[in-house]
Amino acid sequence: MDQLTLGIGTRLQHTKYGPGVIVAVRYATYLISFINHGLKEIDKGDRELDEIIPENATAEIETSSEIERSLLKILRLWNGYDEVVPLGDRWIGGTLLLQPKDKTLKPKEIPIDIFFHKIVMLRDRIRVLEQQVNSHKQLSDEDKVNLQQYITRIYGSLTTFNVLFKNKEQWFIGEKGGKEE
Repeated sequence: MDQLTLGIGTRLQHTKYGPGVIVAVRYATYLISFINHGLKEIDKGDRELDEIIPENATAEIETSSEIERSLLKILRLWNGYDEVVPLGDRWIGGTLLLQPKDKTLKPKEIPIDIFFHKIVMLRDRIRVLEQQVNSHKQLSDEDKVNLQQYITRIYGSLTTFNVLFKNKEQWFIGEKGGKEE
């Protein structure tokens, strides 16, 4: 097998780690998501690594949505793997204070890291919803586009919370292409 031609989404079998899927390609290694062993960085020349070729393979190239569906299935099997999303440095140890207009009522104080974790969970669940819409077999393309527009508007409504994220790559992006509203 020519190790240099493998790309993201390629299904592999490793004699030690079992079946997996390439989720990132680096200069000399692959980052592989193994069903029973999680993420492992494996040298491209590892002789214990073999490509799995489906029996009914056609000459067609897999689409991005097919690769995403495969990866989502693996991630669901892990049922606990979450992307590490860091909170912005200036917010670490901070609190969010919800003060009612009526000063006789007690304010609610929430640690920002707890609030931020809930925002990240919300974002992850919207992403799963988005993938389910895109891969749904009974929805028409028009229905998928309409639902996708709603999801994009949801992301746009959440851009206010981008200030909490340490890395801009993890921001919510709405219809305006990533600019703060």
